[in-house]
Parts: sequence; C-alpha cells; structure tokens
Amino acid sequence: MGNLQVIEYGLGPAAILLLLAYHIYLFYRTRRDPLSTSLGLARRTRALWVRSIMKNNKDILAVQTLRNWTMASTFLASTAIIIGLGIFNLALTADKQGELSLLIGPLSIDHPVLWTTKLVILGIDFLIVFFNFTLAVRYYNHTGFMINLPTDEPGVVSVEGVIKILDRGGTHYTLGMRGYYLAIPLALWLFGPLWMLSGTLLLIAVLYRLDRGV
Repeated sequence: MGNLQVIEYGLGPAAILLLLAYHIYLFYRTRRDPLSTSLGLARRTRALWVRSIMKNNKDILAVQTLRNWTMASTFLASTAIIIGLGIFNLALTADKQGELSLLIGPLSIDHPVLWTTKLVILGIDFLIVFFNFTLAVRYYNHTGFMINLPTDEPGVVSVEGVIKILDRGGTHYTLGMRGYYLAIPLALWLFGPLWMLSGTLLLIAVLYRLDRGV
C-alpha cells in the first residue's frame, strides 16, 4: 500500500471517529447535566412550552408554532431527498469525476470505486436526513391534535404524553440537522482526506459552540 493510500484510508476513518467521539461526549454531557447543552435546554424549553399551552388553553399559539415547525421540517426533508437522489444519479453516471478530486486534493488517489463509495455514503446521509425530517413532521402533526384535547378525562391524553411526542419530533429534527452538518466533511471528502479532516475539525469547533447551553 502506497503513502497516498495510507493517507486516504487513514485520515477518512480518523475524521469519522472524531465526529463520533464528539457526539458521544455530547450525549453523556446532556445526560449528566442537561442544561449545560443546547439539546438539553431545548428539551426543557419544549416541556415548559407544552405545559404553558395546555394549562392556559393557548390553542392559536400552539397551532401557529407547530405549523412553523412542520413547514421547516417539510422544506428540509424535500431538499434532502432532492440532493440525495441527485448524488445517487451522479454516482451511477460518473466515470472520470475522480479527476476533480485529484485537481483540488493532490493527496487523493484516483480510484473509481472509492469515488463512487464516497458519493454513495454522502447520498445515504441525505436519505437519513430525509427520513428524520419526515418523522419530525409526523410527530408534530400528532402533537397538533393532542395538545388541544382536554386533560381532565382519564386515559385520553396527558401533559406528559404530549411532551413525549413533541420531544420525539424535536429529536428527529435535531438528527436531521446533524445530518446536514455531517454532509460538509463528507462532501469535502470527495476532494481528498485532508479536506475532510479540516472540515471535520472546523465542524466540531462550530458544533461545540452551538451545543453549549446556559
């Protein structure tokens, strides 16, 4: 195995491991001290919002807010499936596209199978993004029906039940956005492993600031 192959097959997995390690750290930090991360803070805020809406019967506010979330998720899902299908089409029709990566990334290797594999991985990422945003829409729609129901009838609906459904929607929305963020280093991977590693380090630095809570 040549030096270029060592760089190609070494830096790519290293960048993925860095992203995985960061999100494991974020997961445990969110579990131990939720309010220290934006994810935990958002979950807490959604719970307080549901309790306020159901306690004060703010039906119009609930409908408008859920409509905005649904529209945003629908737009992002539509964008993801279009990009994903376009990438798969490129993967099936590309023959000399690897020359572009050699031009921009001099430490890349010209290997058609590797180039196609990178495109397929990027396409799968956008399909996962699409799947998460469609699930977010599903849970937001469920929340829209449940949040306006009376809670004085036992067995019908509860505040905690509505919070749980909305939290699932919020989780899938977050996963969808993470998929969009992950597309940045994956797209840079097409131009070489050094581009991917640089994009990964930059992404982790940005996410660290975004994921900080109070």
